[in-house]
Amino acid sequence: MKGQDTQHALRRRNLSRVLRTVAAAGPVSRAGIAERIGLTRAGVAPLVDELLRLGLLVEAGRAATGGRGRPGSGLAVSDRGPAGIGAEIGVDHLAVCAVDLRGRVRARAAADAANRHSAPGPVLRRLSALLTQVTAEIAAEGLRPAGLTVAVPGLVARGSATVVHAPNLGWRDADLAPGLAGATGTSGAPVPLSVDNEAHLGALAELRLGGGADGLAPPTDFVHVSAESGIGAAVVVDGQLLRGARGFAGELGHVPVYPDGRPCGCGGRGCLEQYAGERAVLRAVGLTPEQAAAEHPGPGARIALLARRAADGDPATTGALHEAGTALGIALAGAVNLLDPRTVVLGGALARLAPWILPSLERELALRTAVAPAAGRPGGPLVAVSRLGADGPLLGAAHRALRTVLDDPVTAGARAHPPHR
Repeated sequence: MKGQDTQHALRRRNLSRVLRTVAAAGPVSRAGIAERIGLTRAGVAPLVDELLRLGLLVEAGRAATGGRGRPGSGLAVSDRGPAGIGAEIGVDHLAVCAVDLRGRVRARAAADAANRHSAPGPVLRRLSALLTQVTAEIAAEGLRPAGLTVAVPGLVARGSATVVHAPNLGWRDADLAPGLAGATGTSGAPVPLSVDNEAHLGALAELRLGGGADGLAPPTDFVHVSAESGIGAAVVVDGQLLRGARGFAGELGHVPVYPDGRPCGCGGRGCLEQYAGERAVLRAVGLTPEQAAAEHPGPGARIALLARRAADGDPATTGALHEAGTALGIALAGAVNLLDPRTVVLGGALARLAPWILPSLERELALRTAVAPAAGRPGGPLVAVSRLGADGPLLGAAHRALRTVLDDPVTAGARAHPPHR
């Protein structure tokens, strides 16, 4: 029995390897798959046949083998069947998207929402309506949810759907699972649900989708910093997210940059969030969030207003962003000295404000960084701006949901795309 279990586990692991290879490199031939994963062609053939039967792979014409000889029949992941559903709960918005195995966004819905200090129940009901809308759209294209991941601006207990503390939402110990039960609108067994910190998911999106417009590969050792109302960070080492013992790693916004500074909602003083957070920058400009939203309505209104004013050369705005960059550089210098990352990636709202934040941020890193920089850069690591911007956490959530298929194609594929009989 133990031998059978071991063989069963090995087969599932090899099915996962084949599916991941085709998802990353397709269209690719059977010979190309064998070469990439170190199996024989005879060993790959039945694995491919099973993935074709499950509807996870499709024949895609001719493809190069990766070596000499005639090109073989190409294989690609299907654009039907399983889809990863990502959702994001922001302080002032909700968003949902669906991503297929090819990595394409197939449906998306978003809505402005005043979620700050709203109880979880009403927020989850509004989010469920968006989930139902997206699920209906993808069903018309032959897609069904294989998993749901929700990004939240707060601490999430490791391996659970419980938001331990989300100060900008006003939530403590909020279990999201009951409020999202059946939200994807599918019949039968519920799809796997996961909840994670938005900065962590932004970093996962950077791993999967990032890199430069010039074709450079995404970084594998970096600190990812993102911001909405608060400031979060994620640390990636050798392609793996560093979560910490309880899953709370990355609370950069509550690193003290001025120990005797302004009081913070966390109970400390001088936290980064009080100097570089969205509300702090608006306060320095002389605006309340409500005034900013009224002056520039729509999604991402407050950040859009700051970017517009800075581009127009408004001295109060450029000065506030300069100070925000200084505070961010002080906080990041500690992380760089401790972790020696190859890159610091600015994502979320920070990506849009990068032109006015980067000069003072990079100056502080150069002054305060002691570790030897990667690639011979004097004074600190490369600071890059994410191409994903504010979409990072939502896309990261959708791709995280797809892991249920990539990790276990048999179970997840059968649920999201039952084989034809």
